[in-house]
Amino acid sequence: MEKETRIYIRIQKQRKDSWRKLCSKKQISLSSLIINSVENRIFDDERRKILMFLEKQDNLFAKIENNINQVAKIVNAQKYMNTENLKNFEEQLKKVIELKKQQNEIFKKIYSLIAKDN
Repeated sequence: MEKETRIYIRIQKQRKDSWRKLCSKKQISLSSLIINSVENRIFDDERRKILMFLEKQDNLFAKIENNINQVAKIVNAQKYMNTENLKNFEEQLKKVIELKKQQNEIFKKIYSLIAKDN
């Protein structure tokens, strides 16, 4: 493991206080703020937001898939679905498929950003 070294910089107290407030707000360290800014990397708080977004999206689609399964179960039990409901259901499925494609593209971009960051 490589030994860490210290870098001393001089800045105005007001600027340092401002940076500390920013760090406190973002819940990151001052070292993390400086290093990630210099290296043009994603901040830890942004990474947490991304992961929360991914989890929320996953939960949303799990609910949608569950609803689709419930409709299928009802239709299978009744052995009937009127034409209007069927068309509506097909439209909703098309929307879900398109949203899932868009989500996957967003995920690919997010993962590539995170991968470049590490």
